[in-house]
Amino acid sequence: MKALVIGAAGMVGRKLVKQLLAAGQVGGTAIESLMLADVIAPEAPEASIPIETAAVDLSDADVAAKLVADRPDLIFHLAAIVSGEAEADFEKGYRINLDGTRHLLEAIRLAGIAQPYRPRLVFTSSIAVFGEPLPPVIGDSHDHTPLTSYGTQKAICELLLADYSRRGFVDGVGIRLPTIAVRPGRPNKAASGFFSGIIREPLAGQEALLPVADTVRHWFASPRAAVGFLLHAAAMDTALLGNQRNLTMPGLAATVGEQIAALERVAGPNAVALIRRQPDATTANIVAGWPQAFEASRAKALGFVGETSFDDIIRIHIEDELGGRIG
Repeated sequence: MKALVIGAAGMVGRKLVKQLLAAGQVGGTAIESLMLADVIAPEAPEASIPIETAAVDLSDADVAAKLVADRPDLIFHLAAIVSGEAEADFEKGYRINLDGTRHLLEAIRLAGIAQPYRPRLVFTSSIAVFGEPLPPVIGDSHDHTPLTSYGTQKAICELLLADYSRRGFVDGVGIRLPTIAVRPGRPNKAASGFFSGIIREPLAGQEALLPVADTVRHWFASPRAAVGFLLHAAAMDTALLGNQRNLTMPGLAATVGEQIAALERVAGPNAVALIRRQPDATTANIVAGWPQAFEASRAKALGFVGETSFDDIIRIHIEDELGGRIG
């Protein structure tokens, strides 16, 4: 099997590549080679299989054709700009999040004209495809009503993935990721970044800013769970999906206050004392239109698994990023 990871330099991409190399296979098929692509050249880890890296912008019309020229059997499409940046820069959001995906799908379709080609394509979508009005718990058949440009871009890409799969050009699986927490490293431009910041920074002994009320409720999964979703989507029997190719991933619903309570249970009151409330109307308005909880019954029935406790999400961050130690 030849595998391609687009967006391999990102946090989830790096963790996915590490797990792919550790396993050496997907669904019982050995990985023979790996291509890693991103706007910044990903680092090529030491491995027993050939690994190529490429610094490319998928929104450039000719890039996708080059990436699929070697006809990878499995493609992970993780590349995107995040919610806050897509909202701040309208043109950039559509160019990267929508045009890049369309270029990839078209490159795959065109590659299959001369000789049959139908790779498995795992696409990372987002729960931002949903927006108000929303029920307290969203079912699998709820309509797409995005209230951000980012959510709109992801919703359009979901429709494209389903149509290209229906026509037999790709074997697509779209996974709507919960907000991933706790994200390691420096904060990004995502409007949801504070959900990780109020845990990550205090665990490192640093102050964290909280721009929204403690009552804000949201849907979470850990980076470890996100990688598990991707790998399961790559190996699953897609005949079980029918024409409904996009799935909401399992997660954990928690309020900001419940996050903070979990932090205190795991790391103590000194960590909580490092959270400073600094209300921000722009962030609060964006987050107010986001979904809070999902059934995710379909994904669970298909074998996708997420966390059930925010304490566990914090402990995973401590284990995976802090070597099991706090401070």
